[in-house]
Amino acid sequence: MDDSTLQPDLGNDPARSGKDALVVDPPPVAAKPRLSPRVIAIARVVLLALVIAAASWTLFHNWAEVQRAISHMSWTTVVGATALVAVGIGCGTLSWQVFVDDLGTPIGIRRGGQIFLVGQLGKYLPGSVWAYVLQLELGRRAGLARTRVFTATVFSLMVAVVGALIVGALALPQLVSEDPSLAWVRWLYVLLPFGLVCLHPKVLTAVANFGFKLLRRPRPTHPVRRRTVLHSLAWALGSYCCYGVQLWLLVGSDADLGRRQLLLFIGSMGIAMVAGLFAILLPSGAGVRELVIVTVLTPLVGVGAAIAYAAVSRVLFTLADLLMAGGAAALAAVARRREGPYVGDPGIEV
Repeated sequence: MDDSTLQPDLGNDPARSGKDALVVDPPPVAAKPRLSPRVIAIARVVLLALVIAAASWTLFHNWAEVQRAISHMSWTTVVGATALVAVGIGCGTLSWQVFVDDLGTPIGIRRGGQIFLVGQLGKYLPGSVWAYVLQLELGRRAGLARTRVFTATVFSLMVAVVGALIVGALALPQLVSEDPSLAWVRWLYVLLPFGLVCLHPKVLTAVANFGFKLLRRPRPTHPVRRRTVLHSLAWALGSYCCYGVQLWLLVGSDADLGRRQLLLFIGSMGIAMVAGLFAILLPSGAGVRELVIVTVLTPLVGVGAAIAYAAVSRVLFTLADLLMAGGAAALAAVARRREGPYVGDPGIEV
C-alpha cells in the first residue's frame, strides 16, 4: 500500500499548510445575553409604580398629624408653603440641568425636568440609589448617554452638599447647643474644603473626561465652565432658601418670628437636607431630616408642635414631588410631540 494514502492532504488545506500549519480557529464566542426591550420597559413601569406607591404611602402615613397641625393654619399659609417647596424643587432641578446641558447638546428644561423630577421619586424607596437608577434609565430613554446623566448627577450632588454646608453654618451652633446628640453633624464640615476644591472647573473637567473615556463615550467638546458651576451653586442655594422660608411660613402661624429665625430656618433646612442625603438606607432621609427640624423648632413652639410641623413639611415635600414630577412628565410629552425625538448623544437606543 502506498504510504501517501495514509497521510492527510496538507497541500490543499490552507489552514494546515506553511505558516498556517499550527493555526487553530478559535471557538465561536457566545454572544452576551441582553435583556429584551420589552423586559426593560416592564421593569421601568414596575419601578415607577413602586416609587409612586412609596411616596403615596408617606403622604398617607403622616396625614393624621398633618390634619391636626393645619387645622390652625389658613389655606393661604398651606398653599404658600407648598408653592415654596415646589419652587425649591425647581431650583434643585435647574442646579442639575445646567450640568446636563453643559456636557453635551442641550436637552432643555422640559425634557430634563422629567428625567430629574420623575427620577427623584425613587428616593422614597429604601436606599437612595433607586433615584439615580431611575434617572439613568429615564435619561437613556430620552436619548441621553448614561455617562452624561451620571456625571451631571455626581456634579450636582457635590454642589448640593457644598451649598447645604454653606447655608448650614447659619444654624449649626444653635442646633448643636440645643441637642448635643447632633454634634456629629460638625464632622460633615470636613467635606467642605474638599468639596470646594472638587468644584473647581479644571477638576470637574478632568473627572468628566476620565469617565467618558473609561466608558468609551465621546468626550465633552469643551471644559466645564466656571459659570456652569456658579449657576448650579446659585440654584442650589436658592432651593435651601425656599425650603427655609417654607418652614418659617408654617411656624409663623403659631409663633412670632423675625429675620433671625428666618436665617436659622434656612440654615437648619440645609443641614437637614444634607444629613438626610447621607442617610442612604432611609427613604428620602426620613427621620433624620425631621430630627433636625424638631430640634430647631422645639425652643420656639414646644416638642408636640415641632413634631407636627416637621410632619407637615414632610408631607408638603412629598406632595410637591408628586405634582412636579407629573407636571414635568406632561411637559416632556409636549416637547416630544412638538420637537420630535432628541438627537444629541449618538448611538443611544431609546
